[in-house]
Amino acid sequence: MLMLRQRGERSGRVAAPAVGIGMVFHFVSVVETAGLYGYANLMTIRQAESSLALLIAIIFTVLYLRYKTATPAALIFPLIFLLSFASAISQHQVAISRSSLYSGWIFFHVSTLIFGYAMLFLSFVSSLLYLVMARQLKSKQSSSWVRRMPALQEVDELGYKALLLGFPFMTIGLITGSVLAEEKFGASFIGDPKVVLSLLMWAVYLTLLYTRWSAGWRGRKAAYLASVGFAVAVCAWGANYLSKLHRFVAP
Repeated sequence: MLMLRQRGERSGRVAAPAVGIGMVFHFVSVVETAGLYGYANLMTIRQAESSLALLIAIIFTVLYLRYKTATPAALIFPLIFLLSFASAISQHQVAISRSSLYSGWIFFHVSTLIFGYAMLFLSFVSSLLYLVMARQLKSKQSSSWVRRMPALQEVDELGYKALLLGFPFMTIGLITGSVLAEEKFGASFIGDPKVVLSLLMWAVYLTLLYTRWSAGWRGRKAAYLASVGFAVAVCAWGANYLSKLHRFVAP
């Protein structure tokens, strides 16, 4: 919460380099895991959480370099911490047969989904910032952190661009996973809770894109719908622990 106070930018000057150092060590850890146990172990749920935390930290660094403000860290850092902590407390080596990887297609499936999740999270953060900033500006009592942020329209555009970038990766990841699941489990895979929630998440984001293109939704309406989509995305991620299709990645 220091990022939202008067001295938030001072904290940001310390936090940003610290995040950079942490990203280097985090990346080295991922590479060492792949080198010691094989890239198959990067397919576990815990390692996926670790990779997602690393990617979100990279996104924060890019935002900090682009906009010269650490304010978004107040929303981004808690998720990085939770993902890293959840991953660190349950790291185990997993034996996964090479044949189950379908010549690397599962690795491609997981990688595209992780990137898609990261971009959709950025879209949600932008939407949340838009809602808070709009309320502050409307009341004409804007806080110091609002004055440090880019213009309201630019924040809205950032969320839209993140959505445009993340949605194709999410779509490709879901299609790849569906093909692999159908080949191994048959048509019964469609009833899996992970699949159902993932399709619902995809439908929400498709609706968001459609409403922005056709109806010209911007600002508040788009932000509310993006928040709903993120909530469904969180449920879809949590469904990994209930999914029969994803048991092979459980630690």
